[in-house]
Amino acid sequence: MMRDTPTVLSPEHLTPHLMGGGVAIIPTDTVVGLAVAPVWASKIWRLKRRPADKPLILMGASTDALLDQVCVECHDDAQRLAEKFWPGALTLVLPAQGQVQDALNPGGSSLGMRIPDCQLTQLLLDRTGPLATSSANPSGEPSAMTAMAASSYFPDLPLLGPQPWPKVSGQASTVIAWRGPGQWQLLRRGAVIPLELETPD
Repeated sequence: MMRDTPTVLSPEHLTPHLMGGGVAIIPTDTVVGLAVAPVWASKIWRLKRRPADKPLILMGASTDALLDQVCVECHDDAQRLAEKFWPGALTLVLPAQGQVQDALNPGGSSLGMRIPDCQLTQLLLDRTGPLATSSANPSGEPSAMTAMAASSYFPDLPLLGPQPWPKVSGQASTVIAWRGPGQWQLLRRGAVIPLELETPD
């Protein structure tokens, strides 16, 4: 049963919870999300009962903090799109290797990442560093659009405060994957479509 009053924590007070392995509910510009430090990313799969072959997204407060996690050869192309669309609803899937990639995309060779256009969550990410994220809903259920809806799914998780949050768009981010110098592939059509992709596949 959902608590009458969910725990609401400021970025300052939510940071140690996340750094200690806790999961939290956060606002974004698209839908309400779950967040956890990357080393504990597996907790999100368990909470959501999410299929293991569906990777999580790395959200960060700065382009540099995100691109530090991916292969150097994609940096120039990714930086150009980041300057146009971040913060915003564009997820870049970039070649990566290492502990963060292993945690968010086990068995894969890439990381999806973006900076959300939500100032409150950016303040949190600036404190914590990049976090593993996913939409705040059990697998197969509708994405939560409000703090109350997310808390009804996950009543034991704290929420980022202060409340109320800015209203989410409800439209998923566009997802594109880097396939080589100057080459991007559209994986999911969403809130934005870069001009670079307005050509036939």
